[in-house]
Amino acid sequence: MKIDVFCHLMPRTYADRLASHGQSADAANLRLRSSGVPAMVDLDLRFRQMEEFGDDYRQVISLPAPAVEDIGPPPVSREFARLGNEGLAEVVRRHPERFAGFVACLPMNDADAAVEEIDYACGQLGALGVQLYTHVNGHPMDEPRFEPVYRRMAELDRMIWVHPSRNSSWADYPTEKRSRYELWWVFGWEYDTALFMGRLVLSGVLERYPTLKILVHHGGSLVPHFSGRVGPGLDQLGARTPADQREDVEHYPLSKRPLDYFRMFYADTAMFGAQHAIRCSLDFFGADHVLFASDSPFDPEQGPGYIRSTIANLEALDLTDEDRRRIYEGNARRLLRL
Repeated sequence: MKIDVFCHLMPRTYADRLASHGQSADAANLRLRSSGVPAMVDLDLRFRQMEEFGDDYRQVISLPAPAVEDIGPPPVSREFARLGNEGLAEVVRRHPERFAGFVACLPMNDADAAVEEIDYACGQLGALGVQLYTHVNGHPMDEPRFEPVYRRMAELDRMIWVHPSRNSSWADYPTEKRSRYELWWVFGWEYDTALFMGRLVLSGVLERYPTLKILVHHGGSLVPHFSGRVGPGLDQLGARTPADQREDVEHYPLSKRPLDYFRMFYADTAMFGAQHAIRCSLDFFGADHVLFASDSPFDPEQGPGYIRSTIANLEALDLTDEDRRRIYEGNARRLLRL
């Protein structure tokens, strides 16, 4: 079986509520990217697309960007999180032959409510885990207020899916006010994801919760490709830092090399047809830390394109049959308790 663990879907009730809700121009930009893809909401269309991949293909679904905390303040984000989670749970309940499960969203601008939503979504609705974004309204994910979220997910032994989040208002240069050419998405999302990983490592989140399972979108971001910088570079953290900037490099006491913590993350295969990039992720994380995913339906065909190309990549790679089974199915069953 092929279990596609990072796919996006909007339940009809959620999509309708989102369409009627006013929000910032930048959140609207991300909303347009999702709502402009018919298979994001139209289940009949989505099922026709999925037929190409046979009866042994299943999707794990999560809401697309924008994050609910970008839609509005805590009362609004709590409303959208609950609406989205109940909608996703209902879709999975009605169509188990298509969907292996769903990933809950959390109102992360209200940390206490986020923990409550974890318990409700994972405990009552049957969510396989939760989706976090790489920042919350511009705040880094290693702030102390988010500690209860990581603690609760470690206690439950449930997976955290990590999705990048940045928009065109995040300028690429200090002299500019906005990012141009949509490079905030092409490169910026992967930079944000790598920062998320680094901040969790150096703030000690993985040291304190060594069993925490975190699935990083798009092959583990920049880390596998620049592990030569991540490893030796962070081994000498602070060695070349000016005395008046020492507080910039102070970090949680770690019991092993920073690079070893980066290898504790899990990665998916959503690399948009870049076979060499999947190979790099596998070389860095190992086959037992990589899960099949396509990021459907965000391909140019708006549905099946990235599924098809990712399967083709995995079939073409020089993998053992056992490793291929792990990536397609075994790791998902083991880690998500399917």
